[in-house]
Amino acid sequence: MEAASENKRVAFVTGATSGLGLAISRSLIDIGFIVYGAGRRKPSLDLPDTYAYVQTDVALHESVHKSRDFVLSQQSHIDLLVCAAGFGISGSIEDTPIDSAIDQFNVNFFGVARVVCAFLPGMREQGRGRIIIIGSIAGKTGMPFQAYYSASKFALEGFVESLRYEVRRFNIEACIVEPGDFKTGFTGSRQKIIAPESPYYNQFERVISVQEHDEIHGLDPAKLGERIARLAVSKRLPARLTIGPLFERLAVWIRRILPDAWFEAFYRMYYHL
Repeated sequence: MEAASENKRVAFVTGATSGLGLAISRSLIDIGFIVYGAGRRKPSLDLPDTYAYVQTDVALHESVHKSRDFVLSQQSHIDLLVCAAGFGISGSIEDTPIDSAIDQFNVNFFGVARVVCAFLPGMREQGRGRIIIIGSIAGKTGMPFQAYYSASKFALEGFVESLRYEVRRFNIEACIVEPGDFKTGFTGSRQKIIAPESPYYNQFERVISVQEHDEIHGLDPAKLGERIARLAVSKRLPARLTIGPLFERLAVWIRRILPDAWFEAFYRMYYHL
């Protein structure tokens, strides 16, 4: 890792060892950031010496604070916090054990809260900072058989809106980015909680096949990384930004203007429900 410097911009990125988090880290490095990439497993590829892997489990308070202390022992400041850690479960609401839903929220929502709360004091003291939270289009419109994943992302929408009001006076900005489908293998790697004998099984299989098809034909994660890098150095952060294939961005827009019954009919048709 490059030595500490007051002139270098420093970022802490969770979920930075694969998928969107890794793409974001690479793009930040390309524009001159020192990046501390947090994750549970070290990335299996070589990265520049301006990237340092920090083993972190966002589901554990002690792990998050240990990682923060490590970064601040090497750097005098943190300019950018990107929360991209997360995972997905899929299955019907009825078939999903509540313990599995709690695990989903513990990472996707409370994991974000842990990281933000750990780094906010330092940002307040230095009088500046930027926080970018990776949400999802699934946090804008509920997805069939992804109820708890969608709910965790909906929760982040409210969290970031509230955060923006609270930290503005400290010259800290916050933004939620809502990605659509990117070619990360995320959908295919979801934990599927459903049995063949479930009354929802046939519907579930049809929906998941559509979702997996959409991801296979999604965008290159590098596009998201490049957009986040531009946000990181932009004049001001927007409250939210939707990024993804045109069809999915249009769906979010249509959701705002169509009556609920019409939009639900559209989704039922799209997912063969």
